[in-house]
Amino acid sequence: MKLADVLILSLALALIIIGIHQTLTVGIGFSYTIFMFAVALLFWFQYRKTKRAEENENSAPKSKKNKR
Repeated sequence: MKLADVLILSLALALIIIGIHQTLTVGIGFSYTIFMFAVALLFWFQYRKTKRAEENENSAPKSKKNKR
């Protein structure tokens, strides 16, 4: 996991915690935007993770089966 991925995931989790706090104190109407930013960051994190896995899969050498 790269530094950018760690930062994205940490920020998303922090926004979820802030959103929960705001929901308990002010209400869901105010914290809705915070939750949407957190979900967007989680989608971005998943996109980067999937993209990197595809790149690794494409760049890996294909193994040949051993003939016996």
